[in-house]
Amino acid sequence: MGIVLITGATAGFGQACATTYASKGYDVIITGRRKERLEALQTQLTQEFGVNVLALNFDVRDEAAVKAVLGNIPEEWQKIDILVNNAGLAAGLSTIDEGSTDDWNAMIDTNVKGLLYVSRTVIPWMRSRTTGHIVNIGSTAAKLVYAKGNVYCATKAAVDAITQGMRIDLLPYRIKVTAVHPGAAETEFSLVRFKGDEDKAKDVYKGFIPLTAQDVADVVLYCTSLPPHVCINDLVLTPLQQANAYYIDKK
Repeated sequence: MGIVLITGATAGFGQACATTYASKGYDVIITGRRKERLEALQTQLTQEFGVNVLALNFDVRDEAAVKAVLGNIPEEWQKIDILVNNAGLAAGLSTIDEGSTDDWNAMIDTNVKGLLYVSRTVIPWMRSRTTGHIVNIGSTAAKLVYAKGNVYCATKAAVDAITQGMRIDLLPYRIKVTAVHPGAAETEFSLVRFKGDEDKAKDVYKGFIPLTAQDVADVVLYCTSLPPHVCINDLVLTPLQQANAYYIDKK
């Protein structure tokens, strides 16, 4: 089928994407910071689907590590057909005057710079073959800023803008670029945002049925399964009870 590279594959959307593509017969490159989870996923995908899996343990925020680890994978693995830039996070939920600069740096370095570092490494391989598809995972927060979301929303708006720029720049090389912007999805997202506070994290999803990681993975797969002449540039998906990043009808 081909080769898919998925960043942030140890949980949530990334793990669901890795499993989904492997189930369709794709060989998979998975990256993540949590080595044990990464190796467990590698074993699972290999045993369950019989595909080849390359597990790369590094942090996308570390430019040197991206170059050293991802940039030096064997040549046969460099023929990447699909890149899913999924690694990302929300850290904290504070007004701009009370925000943690550590949280700001974590979000900017992961959501924006990490995406750029990985893309800068992979795109030349796609360009040399004049084929490929890049899917950048954004958020409804890219489309509408909400209270206390300031920097997180800014990073996802940056992903939106970078995606548009990629689409323009890569037109001559016939490389597809898609932004997928999920709304409220019950993953580890809120647990990370609230620094492990399970009660706060659970409250986010009360009163409505949120998206699942599998819902998002199915949409990503769909976007990359269309005929060669078709490219979805921008896609927003939400739960039925959510209209945008702000309006959720909780019952």
